[in-house]
Amino acid sequence: MTKTREAIVLDKQRMDPVLYRDAMSRYAGHVQLVTTALGNERRGVTITAACSVSDNPATILICLNNNNAKNEIFFKSGIFALNALGAHHQALADAFSGKTNLTTDERFATGKFDTLVTGAPVLADALAAFDCRVIEIKRASTHNIIFGEVVAVHFDETKPALLYMNRDYHTL
Repeated sequence: MTKTREAIVLDKQRMDPVLYRDAMSRYAGHVQLVTTALGNERRGVTITAACSVSDNPATILICLNNNNAKNEIFFKSGIFALNALGAHHQALADAFSGKTNLTTDERFATGKFDTLVTGAPVLADALAAFDCRVIEIKRASTHNIIFGEVVAVHFDETKPALLYMNRDYHTL
């Protein structure tokens, strides 16, 4: 078998993380903001690793890096909101991605946030927001998979979605 750009065969047991990330960069993902709160502390992270698990009961999952100490609040709070971002949210996505040196309060000031049922911050103009109670957390290597039962939803008007592919933003 010849090694081509489309099919690279490695002579190792484990996939090279850089090669894997390069391949995954071609995978388009909806840009989302996941948020939580515990007491007076809030946290938000821009992610693409989230999806629907079931509609009965309504369940979603998110994946968060467990090596970032600031993400510990997600593992302790018992709640989160998943906010689907639109094309008009690119600056907000950057603010919560760590590309900027904004404080938590400055990050949250880049959007208007409300709460629904759980108390997790919900982006008022998200394309869709899912307010969740954590029902299970599974450790998977460098990340934790957090399953949430959706207890409330919020929709905004239909607008172009913000996607991330080839290490850049795109709209759909």
